[in-house]
Amino acid sequence: MKKVNLHNIISYIKGKAHSIGAQTLYSVFLMYHAFNREETPFWAKNIILASVAYFLSPFDSIPDLTPFFGFTDDLSVITFGLVTIACFINDEVKTKARKSLGSVIKDYDAQSLEDIDKKL
Repeated sequence: MKKVNLHNIISYIKGKAHSIGAQTLYSVFLMYHAFNREETPFWAKNIILASVAYFLSPFDSIPDLTPFFGFTDDLSVITFGLVTIACFINDEVKTKARKSLGSVIKDYDAQSLEDIDKKL
């Protein structure tokens, strides 16, 4: 399966980064870097693609323009995808995800990311 271009994802996310939140973005980057691992099986890559595609899609069940509730459906889909593929997220994936997040949001709360890591 072909690797996904991180540059395209980051350029899309930069405009929405602060409204999306660091935890959600970190989750997306975790899935992105897990996708690019050779050890991640095809079925897991399909779950990642579907989750990230829903996140990036302009068509949502709840419009992203709606304050607070706009990204709740995105977060639900991302969380489902993340939990499903959690066994393919290792320390290298976490490190790369934090680096990717740092390129989008400079001043994120690292403790909030630890909460996600503990659930994996």
